[in-house]
Amino acid sequence: MRSQVTVTWGETATYRFDLGDAAPMPHDQARVWLDSQFTAFECEPIRLTGKVLTADKVLSVAHAGGEERFREAGHREWAESFARATSAALAKPTVTVDLATMSLGY
Repeated sequence: MRSQVTVTWGETATYRFDLGDAAPMPHDQARVWLDSQFTAFECEPIRLTGKVLTADKVLSVAHAGGEERFREAGHREWAESFARATSAALAKPTVTVDLATMSLGY
């Protein structure tokens, strides 16, 4: 099955990661990776209740990481890890992380 993660800040900044050749990341490892990045970037819960859903972590980590981490070749490993973790944690083969609207599409 083909897996792809797209991260976009709008029409002029869209980054696609085809995960076909990458080894699948185990679900638990993906959640740990997103948790560690959420903590490292000192992200805040999006919801007023303080509850942090996996989808919220994906959005927060991508936003905190910034477009540069997806654009610059020096951060390619981080961006690919983000894409693998996102696909595995959400258990979806195709995910669009839209930071312009702070939403996810499947």
